Amino acid sequence: MNTPKILEVIDLKKHFPIRGGLFGTTQGYVYAVDGVSFHIHKGETLSLVGESGCGKSTVGKAVLRLFPLTGGQVILDGTRIDDMSAGTLRPLRRKIQVVFQDPFSSLNPRMKVRDILAEPIRNFGLARDAADLERRIGDLMDKVRLPRDAVNRWPHEFSGGQRQRIGIARALAAEPELIVCDEAVSALDVSVKAQIVNLLQDLQQELGLALLFISHDLAIVEHMTHRVAVMYLGKIVEIADKRSLFAAPRHPYTEALLSAVPVPDPTVKRERIILKGDVPSPIRPPPGCRFHTRCPYAMERCRREEPELRPDASGHLAACHLHDLPPAENPLLNHRPPTAFRAGAPA
Repeated sequence: MNTPKILEVIDLKKHFPIRGGLFGTTQGYVYAVDGVSFHIHKGETLSLVGESGCGKSTVGKAVLRLFPLTGGQVILDGTRIDDMSAGTLRPLRRKIQVVFQDPFSSLNPRMKVRDILAEPIRNFGLARDAADLERRIGDLMDKVRLPRDAVNRWPHEFSGGQRQRIGIARALAAEPELIVCDEAVSALDVSVKAQIVNLLQDLQQELGLALLFISHDLAIVEHMTHRVAVMYLGKIVEIADKRSLFAAPRHPYTEALLSAVPVPDPTVKRERIILKGDVPSPIRPPPGCRFHTRCPYAMERCRREEPELRPDASGHLAACHLHDLPPAENPLLNHRPPTAFRAGAPA
């Protein structure tokens, strides 16, 4: 993709201190995110996927500067923002907005929809006068396909899907270039999920938005993304375009994730990969490859040496020592369980 990057994340780290004792001394750290790097082009959707607790939502909040980082860099549209003061960062915040997971708690119950949408417009000084403010609010309601007269209602008067549309409208009010969707459809019913996903895709095409789409639902991801980054225990283990990753995963964890998705056709038989054991604690992550305690292909090298996230000839990145083996000895290249995905399906 030759379009410019709207976001670049370099070696991002967020370690939460564990405090205890009489004086609240630091007794250890939760390594929630531990060296994550990726980028998003303008107008592109990058999906960040993985099990609950892998650190993907922490990545989204770190990119939004909702808390200080432990290490690394966040570059937004060519400007480094991770070391900016709050005052300096404020004008740049309109470029990156967020849609949260829970549409019930993300809206202020004491504000009508008109005030919720007007707040970011006023904060960034986007309206020339009161008439322009009302015009912008009406346009936002049109964009998210809600009636204009609904601006006079309170959040509790809407359904979950309608509230999420209001959340999307609030994000659009600042005229951003990038929206972080933090599990934006996971709290919704199946039919409503499809409506919100289609709405996001339409808005992306209409406005040229870039999306960081954080999700654990691979079926939704397969429908709407351009590229996928897979996280495990605070690390990204694989990044590739949608077609490459769903057709030929190059990390054992990704392979197991894809095998766990239900197949729509009951006549299709599929080999399910059952991972042994539990996810290790992020307080004491294992040495070497963090996935080696559950990996069916783990070697001695995996237990002592951490693999680098390296590209193959096609640009498909994976952090796995198996790719240093000859192709004939690499089980990932010679063992392909059928998945529930349609390789090459349109974006």
